[in-house]
Amino acid sequence: MAGTLRARPFRTGAAYVRSLDCMICGEAYPPEEAEYVCPKHGHEGILDVTYDYARMAEEVSREEIAASRNATMWRYRPLLPIPAGTEVPPLRVGWTPLYRADRLARDLGLRHVWIKDDGQQPTASLKDRASAMAVVQARARRAEVITTASSGNAAAALSGLCASVGQPNVIFVPEAAPPAKIAQVLAFGSTVMLVEGTYDEAFELCLRFAERYGWYNRNTGFNPYMSEGKKTVSYEICEQLGWEAPDAVVVSVGDGCILGGVHKGFHDLYEMGWIGNVPRLIGVQAQGSAYLAEAWAHNEEVATKPPIPAHTVADSINVGLPRDRMKAMRAVRATDGGFVTVLDQAILEMIPHVARLSGVFAEPAGATAFAGLHEALRRRLVAPDERVVVLNTGNGLKDITGVQRALVAAHRQPLRIAPDAESMPEMVGN
Repeated sequence: MAGTLRARPFRTGAAYVRSLDCMICGEAYPPEEAEYVCPKHGHEGILDVTYDYARMAEEVSREEIAASRNATMWRYRPLLPIPAGTEVPPLRVGWTPLYRADRLARDLGLRHVWIKDDGQQPTASLKDRASAMAVVQARARRAEVITTASSGNAAAALSGLCASVGQPNVIFVPEAAPPAKIAQVLAFGSTVMLVEGTYDEAFELCLRFAERYGWYNRNTGFNPYMSEGKKTVSYEICEQLGWEAPDAVVVSVGDGCILGGVHKGFHDLYEMGWIGNVPRLIGVQAQGSAYLAEAWAHNEEVATKPPIPAHTVADSINVGLPRDRMKAMRAVRATDGGFVTVLDQAILEMIPHVARLSGVFAEPAGATAFAGLHEALRRRLVAPDERVVVLNTGNGLKDITGVQRALVAAHRQPLRIAPDAESMPEMVGN
């Protein structure tokens, strides 16, 4: 398979997979008998990959992982559900930096804040983790085409990972997606279907085409293995903190797959005895796209809660019906966490604010988490002396139009100067 890295000969986590369990009815399926969803519930019966943690803990150690010289998400291959001997894409996905952000912490009135910057991924978003897993799963199944629906980041991620191995793919994108993200997908050579409708409509269209033509479906909240790729961000956080979990992790939420994956990663490590606690998870949604926050506040059942109208400047989390809503809600409830909502204005204000205080450049969806940390602190969901990690899910260059709006609102504009050096000292001094 040209353009890929040959798999290392040691074991993979596939041997520890016990079953795929329906999030609605609990029905457990052997891995070889389930592909995407529980047939009892149509497209809504999302499955959860479950493991034999006792056996995994006996046969895999933290020391083995720490000794790995593989600085990608595949350093956790012994814990991941991929077939032995499977080749992985060559792009360097994972092992993104965890920055201590003391200036940002002081600004918030907190003592310990870290930023996990997944804007440093190959296509500049956390979605590369899931797409790398999708490519591995699809290639193991000898799929001719991989497909997904996306508002931009998942599209770019799948497109880039497929380009790295020469894998044909078809991407369904709503016409409102940022032009920079569409350009990225086109540059990678994907077949792009620009849907004259919303993300939710693009998602349904993608499902129909995948079923019709037998394409491998990467869609969030439909393919259970996407959480298994995204959970590696939690593995990294714990290892980078010396195998100590933080007290709280703040995550922006759209479809819910990232939040669900973050929880799954911490849960795995806790069940194996590698960490002493599972952090409280704080999900942050834009007020205009607050399906899960509303459901949490009113104790609603997300399996039956209907879609809501959604609109926010943070396109990556602009979702009327979160597809991985059950895993996202479980993540918050199981960790005694919570959901908060923030205004679009607060999201935009956070982009230059966080950049100035930390050097991390976030797109609107990433900045949403930082705005949410302010709100979580105000609502006492986070205490001043706790150890808090904020997850930046995407780089600011992914949506430069949104960033420009944020800079205008913050009155951050260049100073105009004549080609006369003599005026410089006075201008700088002012």
